[in-house]
Amino acid sequence: MCDGVQWISAFLEAQAAELGAARNTLLAYGRDLKDFDGYLRHNNLDFQKVTQSNVEDYLVHCDDQGLSRATRARRLSAVKQLYRFAFEEGWRSDNPALQISGPGRDRKLPQTLTEEEVDRLLDAARNSGRTTADQARNTCLMELLYATGMRVSELVSLPVAAARGDPRMLLIMGKGGKERMVPLSPPAREALSHWLEIRDADETEKKTKGIQPSRFLFASRGVSGHLTRHRFYLLIKEFAVTAGVSPEKVTPHTLRHAFATHLLANGADLRSIQTLLGHADVATTEIYTHVLQARLSELVLTHHPLASDEERKASGNTSSEGQ
Repeated sequence: MCDGVQWISAFLEAQAAELGAARNTLLAYGRDLKDFDGYLRHNNLDFQKVTQSNVEDYLVHCDDQGLSRATRARRLSAVKQLYRFAFEEGWRSDNPALQISGPGRDRKLPQTLTEEEVDRLLDAARNSGRTTADQARNTCLMELLYATGMRVSELVSLPVAAARGDPRMLLIMGKGGKERMVPLSPPAREALSHWLEIRDADETEKKTKGIQPSRFLFASRGVSGHLTRHRFYLLIKEFAVTAGVSPEKVTPHTLRHAFATHLLANGADLRSIQTLLGHADVATTEIYTHVLQARLSELVLTHHPLASDEERKASGNTSSEGQ
């Protein structure tokens, strides 16, 4: 068996059936391996006879195309996984990619927001929407996001059951089905309570018309049954415009970064932030120490009375470029 399409199909089926791989993961594997297959065909090679040198040449080819380190690392990982599967299935007696070190990933500092910018976004959400219900929902979305540091997928798919009883803590279902508890701030609890009143009244009215109540906190008529990530992404861009904050630096994920960075700046420890964010490894959380250090350095250079005009000017240029 050496046809690339057959190898890829069998590998993806095994990932889905045996490991329960998510749809997005399968799509990413499929795209990366299809590119590898195209490269092999172009060079008159096939999966069965690939050598370590061939895989290394492919990575050089990816580099020549201008692909980022992250993309190249992901493609190598996909090739390694494929050949590990082939070895286990007895299609190959070795894994030609096993000994290849990846290019590593660019470690970029996440873009974040100041506390003042977050306040303006929250205020914009309170006043954005065609109806009172829209404004209440928008306020609840933003308050919950900033209060908990949730991933956007976790936020939009929150079950309404998790919000019952004026909770001080919110149960969140994270990646890999892992649950975690996060505390709610008073403003978030108030916004949640107000939205629940409006939401429940609307659901009661729907029930009288024979429409089954939704199990989601942020219900929608779409296929998923809840507000989509894309819709919330568009909403937060609207809030940014209203708030006078550059839309380019505002995404649901920058609110998550702001949550972590502001906690750290106000004395929270890394382990606590790791737990709240649902990071499996504290090393992932440690990047926020670099964000804080960069921010403190900028503040010193731009506001310290002994900072020179040149330093202030250089720091100001750096800040604008980062946006």
